[in-house]
Amino acid sequence: QVRLVESGGGLVQAGGSLTLSCAASGRTFSLFGMGWFRQAPGKEREFVATINWSGGYTYYGAIVKGRFAISRDNANKKLYLRMNSLKPEDTAVYYCGWGRGGGDATDSADYDYWGQGTQVTVSS
Repeated sequence: QVRLVESGGGLVQAGGSLTLSCAASGRTFSLFGMGWFRQAPGKEREFVATINWSGGYTYYGAIVKGRFAISRDNANKKLYLRMNSLKPEDTAVYYCGWGRGGGDATDSADYDYWGQGTQVTVSS
């Protein structure tokens, strides 16, 4: 059974930075692609970033490209999301997802497991 635990969320002013972490356990982390999604109140879950099994390939949603960076530490089974130049519209609950295969994936339907989420609030 896979378990994902996000951390690092909080309140930050517009223009600030945060780094989210996701600690994984339960299966061979280094074999699977991972991703970050977010969900704001009243909105559907939205793709943020994805990374393949090795970390050699990443892909970002247009809304965060150039501001966010996804990375992973396979030895320690951790996924990260560095968020820079944060905007009020980045306010949401951020979730890490465990992909079904080793590649990257932008559709939430291609993820088998999710963490409980971490709240990010950006004030103007």
